[in-house]
Amino acid sequence: MSSITKPDLCNALAIRKAARHITALYDRHLAESGLKVTQFSVLARLRHLGPRTINELAADMAMDRTTMGRNIRPLEREGLVRIATDPRDARRRALSITEAGRDRLRLAGKGWAAAQARFDEAYGAERATALRETLAGVIALDFDGAR
Repeated sequence: MSSITKPDLCNALAIRKAARHITALYDRHLAESGLKVTQFSVLARLRHLGPRTINELAADMAMDRTTMGRNIRPLEREGLVRIATDPRDARRRALSITEAGRDRLRLAGKGWAAAQARFDEAYGAERATALRETLAGVIALDFDGAR
């Protein structure tokens, strides 16, 4: 029997299933804030990094530009993210978190912390740390010479 007939051996499927499961946990805890975990992460990265082009932010979050654009649009509509001239290069446009975005991020922080604590409680804090380190190693892999 070839490995293709054993879907439980597929790394991509296993990672996607786990990601959907964990995403649902965080989304439930963030629901009161009106943010999904991906939106929370975008706001948190912008707060941490400062203004970034959509390409820079997408690369930082290991997303393609199109997916990042779909995540930015509702944040911009709600006034949580602003698109303006990049302070580092006036020829480019950059995303930045607004004061309303900072406020929403603070509001969502309690839900995020609860989801984080629930994951650590269920999975184990040490295992969760090791998992994040392992996943960072996977992200750093150069599968096709693109990095």
